[in-house]
Amino acid sequence: MKTNWVWVLTFIGPALILLMIFLIIPIFASFYLSLTDFNVFAMTDWSRARFVGLQNFVELFKDELFWKALINTFYCLVVAMPVTVALSLTCAVLLNREQTMFKSFFRTSFFLPFVTNTVAIAIVWSWLLNPGYGLINWFLSLFGIKGPNWLGDPKWAMPAVIMLVVWKAVGYNTILFLAGLQNIPDFLYEAAELDGATSWQRFWYITLPMLKPTMVFVTTMMIIGYLQLFEEPYMLTQGGPLNSTLSIVLYLYRQGFKFFKLGYASSIAVVLFLMISALTLLRLKLAEQE
Repeated sequence: MKTNWVWVLTFIGPALILLMIFLIIPIFASFYLSLTDFNVFAMTDWSRARFVGLQNFVELFKDELFWKALINTFYCLVVAMPVTVALSLTCAVLLNREQTMFKSFFRTSFFLPFVTNTVAIAIVWSWLLNPGYGLINWFLSLFGIKGPNWLGDPKWAMPAVIMLVVWKAVGYNTILFLAGLQNIPDFLYEAAELDGATSWQRFWYITLPMLKPTMVFVTTMMIIGYLQLFEEPYMLTQGGPLNSTLSIVLYLYRQGFKFFKLGYASSIAVVLFLMISALTLLRLKLAEQE
C-alpha cells in the first residue's frame, strides 16, 4: 500500500517541529556552548563568545564544588533507588492481594504526591522537618529521641531531601509494579502452590522473574530522574547547608542563571548527559545478561 506522506507529515509534523525546537536544537546548542566562554556579555552580542575548546571541561574537573555536587547526586541515587524499589514493590504486592480493601482509594492516595506541585510539597515538608515544631521530631520525641535539625545540619540535610524524593516517587512506581503484577498469569501461582511452594518462594521464583521488564523500566527511569535531582534541594535548602545538598543540576542552574556563565554551565550539562547515557546503557546491558 502506497504511503501518503502528506498525511503522515500533517499528523507528525507539529510534534517533530516541537521536538526539534525544544530538544534536538538545545542539545546541539549545549554541546557548542560548552566549547565557548559564553556569558552575560555575549547574550546581546554572540560575537563576544570566544571558542575555548575543552577549557571549560578542564576547569570543571578541577572544580571542587562540581565533585561535591557529583558525590551528593550519586549519594541520592545509591540510597534512594533501592529504598524506592523496595517500598514501591511492597505496596504493589499488598495492593494486588484480593483481600486488600479500598484498593482504588490507596492507589489514588499513593499517586497523589507524584502529581502534586513540588513547591507545595516542599512547603509542607519544610514544616514537617522543622526542628522546633515539626511533626517528625514530635513523633520521635514520643520515643524519647531528640530529632535533629534536618535542614540545618549538613549530616542530616541530604537524608531529609532523600526522604522527600522517595516519598514522592513511591506512588508512581507502585502503579507501575502493580500493572506488572497484574500481567502475571494466576496459573503460575496455583501450580506453585500445588507443588508446596511457600509465599516467599512464589514471590522469589515467580513474581520477581516475571517483573523483570517492569523492574528494568523502573530502575532505568530512576537513574535518569535521580541524576537530574533539582527541585527538592532547591526548594528545601537551596543546596545548603555547606553545599551538603548541592546536586549537579542545581550547580548547573547556579552557574548558568545566577552567574550567567552559560558556557561553563553547558559543559556541566554535557557531562551530565554523557553520565546519564552511559548509566542507562549499562543498565540495559546488564538487563540483557540477567
